[in-house]
Amino acid sequence: MSADLTSAAPVRVVIDTNIVLDLWLYKDPATPALLEALERKTVQWFATQVMRDELERVLAYTHIVKRLAFSQLNAQHILAQFDTHAQLMPTAAKALFVCRDADDQKFIDLAAEHKTQLISKDKAVLTMRNRMARLGVAVAKVFPAHLPV
Repeated sequence: MSADLTSAAPVRVVIDTNIVLDLWLYKDPATPALLEALERKTVQWFATQVMRDELERVLAYTHIVKRLAFSQLNAQHILAQFDTHAQLMPTAAKALFVCRDADDQKFIDLAAEHKTQLISKDKAVLTMRNRMARLGVAVAKVFPAHLPV
C-alpha cells in the first residue's frame, strides 16, 4: 500500500449483511482487501443499529448456526467484529431511488446520505449501480470499488 493512500482520509463504505458474513464467517476470497482496509482503518464503515439487528437475526438462521459451528465460531464473534469495525450512524432519510427489495433500502439510504461506496452482492442492489452513481455512490461486489480520485 502506498504512503499516499495510508495518509489519505479513510474511504467511507456501507457493507451489506451478506458481505459481513463473507468477511468473518465464510472467509470469501473476494474479501481480503476489504478486511485489511478495515483492520488498517483505511476505510470507515458506516452502519446503523437496524443493520446490526439484521445481522444478529441472520446469525440465528439454522443454516448460519450450522456454519458457525462448523467454523468453530459463534454469533457473538461476528457481532464483535461488527461492533469493532462499524461506526454506528443515525438511520438515514429515504434516498431518491428505491430498491426493489425493501430489506436492502437501509443500505441504499445510508450510502446515498453519506455518499459512500456500497459493497453488496445483492442483485437488487447491483441493478441500481447507474442510479446510485448519479448520487455519488459507487456500488460494487468487492472492495475497492472505484476509489475517489
